[in-house]
Amino acid sequence: MRKQKQVAVCNNKTEVTERVRDMELYTGRPEDIKERQEREIRTYDLLDKLNISYLRTDHQAAQTMEACNEIDIALGVKMCKNLFLCNRQKTNFYLLMMPGEKKFRTKELSSQIGSARLSFADPEDMLKYLDIEPGAVSVMGLMNDHNKQIQLLIDEEVLQEEELGCHPCVCTCSLKLKIKDLIEKFLPAVGHDYQVVQLTGEE
Repeated sequence: MRKQKQVAVCNNKTEVTERVRDMELYTGRPEDIKERQEREIRTYDLLDKLNISYLRTDHQAAQTMEACNEIDIALGVKMCKNLFLCNRQKTNFYLLMMPGEKKFRTKELSSQIGSARLSFADPEDMLKYLDIEPGAVSVMGLMNDHNKQIQLLIDEEVLQEEELGCHPCVCTCSLKLKIKDLIEKFLPAVGHDYQVVQLTGEE
């Protein structure tokens, strides 16, 4: 099926860079998937199966805040910050979704979920449980958590938005989809619930 090419729109008054202009938005999955990773293709397969609409843009791996900001502008939505965390004993793992501009304070989250000494989980655990590599952490990875080892935490500000940006399990592509579809379609399909947390980012 032919995908409709979209035009990237800037929602602010700042000058759009050449790189942002080159980021084209497409409706749905890429027509040619020969060069795509299997984990990315599985993401599109599930979203299509669930009738979840999304816009997509391809880009270089985002390694800097400037690059992330350019993706935000191209998609017309703020990319969600996704942090993969664990307790000291590595018996509990968490995926935290929070606004990208908000600072993460370990102590603030620990007190709300009753888990002391939180830290960032190892890349090996990220690959084991989410089939995702560093730089591509995404709520979409929960589709690979078949044994339900990961607890999803969502900052209340994320839920106040209508749409969110996330990776399809690779860091060279970004998607824009509706929060409602994530909560009402995607999470039930992958067998995950979520806990709402209130983070201020303050000391």
